[in-house]
Parts: sequence; C-alpha cells; structure tokens
Amino acid sequence: MSVPLTFDGRVVLVTGAGGGLGREYALAFGQRGAAVIVNDLGGDIKGGGRSSAAADRVVEEIRANGGKAVANYDSVEDGEKLIQTALDAFGRIDIVVNNAGILRDRSFARTSDVDWDLIHRVHLRGSFLVTRAAWNHMKNQKFGRIIMTSSAAGIYGNFGQANYSAAKLGLLGLSNTLAIEGQKYNIHCNTVAPTAGSRLTETVMPPDLLESLKAEYVAPLVLWLSHESCRENGGLFEVGAGWIGKLRWERTQGRTVRQKNKIMTPEAVRDSWNEICDFTDATKPASIQESLQTLVEVLSKLDSGRGIGTNPTGASATNPSEAVGHTLPEISFSYTHMHCILYALGVGMSTGDPDHLRFLYEGQEDFCCLPTFSVIAAQSAITGLSSVPGLQIDFSKLLHGEQYLELFKPLPTSGTLTSRAVVADVLDKGSGMIVLLDVHTYSGGELVCYNQFSLFIVGAGGFGGKRTSQKAVVTAPLPDRPADAVIVEQTSRDQAALYRLSGDWNPLHIDPSFAALGGFESPILHGLCSFGFAARHVLKRYGGNDVSRFKSIKVRFVKPVFPGQALQTQMWKEENRIHIQCSVKETGDVVLAGAYIDLHASVEASVSAGTPQTDVLQSDLVFAEIERRVKGQGQELVKKVNAVLAWEIMKDGERARHWMLDLKTGQGALTRGVTGGQADVTFTVADQDFMDVVTGKLNPQKAFFSGKLKVKGNIMLSQKLEAVLKDYAKL
Repeated sequence: MSVPLTFDGRVVLVTGAGGGLGREYALAFGQRGAAVIVNDLGGDIKGGGRSSAAADRVVEEIRANGGKAVANYDSVEDGEKLIQTALDAFGRIDIVVNNAGILRDRSFARTSDVDWDLIHRVHLRGSFLVTRAAWNHMKNQKFGRIIMTSSAAGIYGNFGQANYSAAKLGLLGLSNTLAIEGQKYNIHCNTVAPTAGSRLTETVMPPDLLESLKAEYVAPLVLWLSHESCRENGGLFEVGAGWIGKLRWERTQGRTVRQKNKIMTPEAVRDSWNEICDFTDATKPASIQESLQTLVEVLSKLDSGRGIGTNPTGASATNPSEAVGHTLPEISFSYTHMHCILYALGVGMSTGDPDHLRFLYEGQEDFCCLPTFSVIAAQSAITGLSSVPGLQIDFSKLLHGEQYLELFKPLPTSGTLTSRAVVADVLDKGSGMIVLLDVHTYSGGELVCYNQFSLFIVGAGGFGGKRTSQKAVVTAPLPDRPADAVIVEQTSRDQAALYRLSGDWNPLHIDPSFAALGGFESPILHGLCSFGFAARHVLKRYGGNDVSRFKSIKVRFVKPVFPGQALQTQMWKEENRIHIQCSVKETGDVVLAGAYIDLHASVEASVSAGTPQTDVLQSDLVFAEIERRVKGQGQELVKKVNAVLAWEIMKDGERARHWMLDLKTGQGALTRGVTGGQADVTFTVADQDFMDVVTGKLNPQKAFFSGKLKVKGNIMLSQKLEAVLKDYAKL
C-alpha cells in the first residue's frame, strides 16, 4: 500500500492563493498537515485594486477542515513582509510556491512601458523578492522547496503576450540557477507550467475545456515536488487535465563553420545551414558545463588545425579501449625566466626566505627553475584527448585523479619545450573511466621530463574494459610511524588567482559563480598548486633547495583547498624516498595522499658510498619502465626470456650506466651498477642511440652493422628483447 505524503511540521507560503490554482494548492497543503500562509493582494487580473476577502475565505476553509493557516495581504514586491508573516505565526518557512500573477495582454506594437513593467514586477521580480527573503532561512535549516510558475506562453511564445512570455521564461532561468546554488543546502527548486481553469484563462478558453482543466488536476504535482522525499531539482514540467510531462532542451549536432587562421563568413553559415538545423541524433545538454563542453572540443579541433567538421560530441558510441596507444599532436611550449618566476610565486615562494631568491631573481648566480614547473609544459596535452578515436570525453566531468612527474635533468630557465603525448591506457572503474596520458617533454631533442596524468571521467565507465594497468605509476602507503618532519605554510587569499597565470585558466579557481556550479562556496585552489607546495617543502627539508637532487613525485588528489587555508606537509624519510601527506591545517582534510618524492643521492653521499656521480640519462626512463614491468609481470617474463641481459650505456665515450636484468630466476629483477660475467648477453650502446632504437628511429640491425650497437655473448637472445620492451616502443 502506498504511503501517503504528509507535511506535518512544514510551513508553506502560497502567493496568489485567493483563488484558482493558488487556492487549490493552499487547501491541499493544509489538508495534509502543513501550516499555510495564504497570500493574496485581492486585486483584479490586471493588477488593479486590493481586498482581504479572497485570502480570508481560503484561510477559513483550511481552518474549517482542521488545518492551520494565516492570511497575508501584501504585494509580492514586499517579499520580506510575506516571509515575516510565516516566521511570526509559525517560526519558520519551508516551502514557497510562487503562484501570484496578472495579465495585461497586448500585441507587441501596442505594449506600453506600464504593461511591460507591471507584468515583470509581479511575476519575475515578485518571485525573486519572496524567494530571496526565504533563502537564508532555508539555508540555515538545510531544507527548502521552491516552486516557480512558468507558462506555455513562456516556453513556446503566444501572440499578444510578449510581456507575459518574457517574464514566464525568466522565471525558468531563475529556477534553474537556484536549483544549482541551493542543492548543497537541500534546497530544491522546480518549475511548473500549468494549464488550468483560472481567472487568467477563463477569458480565452471555452467553458467545456475549462471544466476539464480543473486546478485540482495540477495541485498533486506541486505537492510532490514540495515534499522532503522528492529528489527532483531543476526540473520543468507541463501539467494539465491530469497529464504531467517533463521538458528538457534538445540541440542539433551542429557544425563548425570556421577554420584556424581563416575568416569565418556568412556564406559558410549558409552552406552549412541544413546540418546546423538537422536534429538527427540530437544531443540533450542538461547543464552549462555540458553546453560549454562542445565549445571546448571545437576549440581543441581548431587549435590542432583540423578545420571544419561536425560537432565533436556527435560521434557515435565507440569502445574507449581503442584509444590505447593513440599519439596526440605534438605541442610546443615557449617560456622565459619570467614564467619560471611567476610559477614559483604561484606555488608560494616568497622573498621573505633568502634561499628563495634562486627561484625568484633572474640575476641570482644560481637562478633555476622549480622541478614541478614541468607539469605546466605538459598539461595542455589534455585538451587533445577530445580528438582521440574511441574517447568521448565530457570535460565538465573530468577530475584530475593522480599525477606522476619524473625529471631527467634540471629544466632550462628559458627556451622551447616540445611534448609528445600518448594514451597509455584506459581503465573501466564502473562509476567512471580513467585515462592514463603519458607525456614526454624534450628540450632540443633531449628528453627532460615525463608526466603521467591520471584522469577520471565521471559516469564514463561500464564499457567492459579492464580495471587495472601495469603502465600506471602507483602510489605508496605511508610508513607506520610518526612523521619525521612537518612543514606548515599559509596560502595567500590570492593564491589561485596567482597560480592560474601559469596557464590553468579554469574559472573554477577564480569565478565564484562558476565555483558554485561545482558545489563549492568559493573558488578552490588548483590541485597542481598544492602539488607544487608539497614538492617545495620536501626539496627544502631534504634536498637543500638543490633542483638537481629532484628525481620524481607521485600524488593522488583527494580534497580541495580554499585559498587562504594553511597547507601542512608531513614527511617520512626512507633512504632517498620521502613519503608525504599533505592536508589542510584548519580542517585536517587530506589533500594529497599516497604521495612520495624520490631524490637523487647527494654528491657527498655518493662519494662516501664509492659511487661516481653521473648525469641523468634519457635511457633511465626506459629502464624505469622495464623495472615496473618486471615487478608486475616478472614470473611471466622469466618463462618467456629465461636469460640474464645486461646493458652498458655510454655517454661522451665513457660508461655511464650498467644495467643487469635477471629473467632467469625467481620473479625477475633489474639492478643498476652491478658488473661481472653473469650476463648471457651484454649490449653496449650510447644513450642517444639506445633511445633512437627504442623509439624506432634507428633500425637495430643497422645499428649493429654500423658499430653503434655492440653485442657480447649469445646474440640470438637479442630476439627476446621484444618481450621486455613491448608496449614501450614509443616513448
């Protein structure tokens, strides 16, 4: 048996409740236990006159049926007075039904200023003033239900009702925004467009139709939308004669009618008109983010020079797994010392610390660039995902889940960096999809850093893909002991405004109204800004602010930070790995989790250990990938290879690295710096030639016969290298 809806303890204000729809709403709420404020000015349908009789009659009806009600005779333009009546009589306000309205129909040419202004004052401004007066009370009690009354004339237009139509559609826009702003306070706002017999329709409808369109056939919808158990928010409903329908926007696939660096012409619009207006496979955007997503994708296509084409969101459904291995267009990033300094300021550096001058003053003898500036050069690669076959990414639903950065040499303080990105893997997490984007960045052809962006797209899962990947750089658990060091640093109120100047222009970090769309009370700090703070703290505490010590960083982004809050970085040192956890000091909320930073050993430590110092090599990235592969699939590789492989990596004519890969015993292991005669085969090759072979620029046979690649031992084992380097051929 269905449980009846009751409103015991709830206080409802219904405007324009002296007759018609408003009266029906008031009686229905009163019958189901609500305390009702019956508002009616008592004027005629054109807004003239006033009387208390209409409101008093409805109050008497509610009380005669055992309900609670009081009358209010104020104009809706006196919104505060209406809400004060509720507070004085019943101590609270829970539900507002904005129903009051008048008509002043005229053809557009005959509409006077008075006709226009009076309609807007009652319908649109009146609803605004009443709702605003109730808003903070609803926020404080974490509950509110608001009903706006639109009209078919507002949705579709109607001859002789330009003033009325404009006001009624304006109410829909107001309702949509209140639904967004109120959601986190459990304030829901919906709009109804009723067709019912009333003072406003009896002059234009025949009597038999009016009988079928009774107000009592509309009230049940309004009561349901006002109930605490109803989760509907931001909806638009047409209702009448017992029928209810929900409306939503529909949009054609559209067509992009301009090309990069070319003038857009009206002729191009004309020639594409049929496609612009074709509703085949139409989309149904439900939010401003979904609407703007199309423009983001269009701009990405134009920036990549792919020109005229249909709306990118219109691609047919495909398998995201097909995107794996797809290479994105190469991107360039030019910068000067100014960009390095601006980034340093953006992540909290200050002239108040004398040691920060090396990052803030280009005239400093040891001026250098912060290692985490590397993400700035690579981050624009993300926009290229919109062009990847198999992916249909809604950027409004994209969350930055994790970040890995590995630096192979300190960044130059100015120049041009070139980044090459590839979709390393795509994972199905059920509730969403994870895209692993690998970005390798070069300076003058030399690899300087590697970024892996782990991007979570909400709601894009369920396509049957795998859940884990050997290619993902994983986070690490914290040691089970108190932190070895803690640094607490206050962020500036303008921290996000400053950081965004380094290239992340997302309005979520600067525009309060846009932040509200995401459910935040105010703009939030960039996750990569917190990332930069944490890296600075480790480099200061354990690296002496020596950028050559920085090797890599891995973090998982957990919760946001608001500019002005203090960031607390806890650190646990285990040899050259520093485990970190970053949190908001004021709340204790963890911001960065599972995080760590790997440092190169200091010169003093290396010398004391008898290990000569060498520069970071490009080939180190390949062996790091091999090491991760061995850790995940070592047993399988042992079965396939069953040999011990060694590499002598040369730099400037001297041996810079010796790597030993044991795939003969146990789970397999990769070690560095071990020499001896245990290897079944040893490859000797220069660092650059090794990279050219791995990336396919140099044929291995040509390298061997030209003397660039020397092989000692069982040369036939070289055929088994594919099992080791598979999937890493295009670094």
